[in-house]
Amino acid sequence: MEIVRNADGSLVVPIPEVRHHDDDVPAAVSEDGVEVPLATTRILHPGEGGYNEALAEWDLQQNPDREPAVSTASGRENAMEVVHVVAESPDHDVAKALKDIDDSEASGEALRHVLIGGTHSVEAFSAEVAEAEGGEPIPAHKMTKIIGEVLAELDK
Repeated sequence: MEIVRNADGSLVVPIPEVRHHDDDVPAAVSEDGVEVPLATTRILHPGEGGYNEALAEWDLQQNPDREPAVSTASGRENAMEVVHVVAESPDHDVAKALKDIDDSEASGEALRHVLIGGTHSVEAFSAEVAEAEGGEPIPAHKMTKIIGEVLAELDK
């Protein structure tokens, strides 16, 4: 099963099947004592543990033949500008923010590179954006959500 990205930025991720012996089959039991099938998916929201990794995996699923992400200086600068514009925009218009960028592909690569680094990388990128563009650092969960929106727009 593939990871699904919802419009609100949440991700539906598969739960790995637990290995068990035939005579030791785990089952969820309701309060009424009725067996309920175990869940096979989980919804992750920005800021939850595992979200950044799942978002990076979702992005890879969109184009499995893509080369590993490489961040260039100009791509990172453009990426910082895009996330700043999206974060500050009252209508959160990602497509408009990307139109003003010289090399949107390089921006996407830089953002993929940030995601691969995990939460600490996202936090450091947020601080870097605040220093370069002004304002306060964007919380990591919001930054990750914006990165996901930008990557989704680029993959259209």
